[in-house]
Amino acid sequence: MELPEISVLELRDLLESGRPPRLIDVREENEWNICSIPGGELCPLSQWPAIVNEKLTDREQALVIQCHHGGRSARAGEYLLRNGFKDVKNLVGGIDAWSVHVDPSVPRY
Repeated sequence: MELPEISVLELRDLLESGRPPRLIDVREENEWNICSIPGGELCPLSQWPAIVNEKLTDREQALVIQCHHGGRSARAGEYLLRNGFKDVKNLVGGIDAWSVHVDPSVPRY
């Protein structure tokens, strides 16, 4: 099963809509402390699968998974799809692309 992708511009529009997806940030806490996308939730990939069982209980909920550039979030999204989650998308370019194309006030690292 191929993981669907979403651009930072598409995500921006969805977050501003009346029905935003749940934004899951799989970076580590030290990265989260540098910057984050407003509304995102920290769920470090290093704590999976335990954190999935604890925090991600609705397999029907729309999820956008993000990290720094999109690699870790792709692995996390594929894991979710393999485990029965229905509406999962990977944020192409991660928070770095968000900083470049949506919100230049978000620090790049």
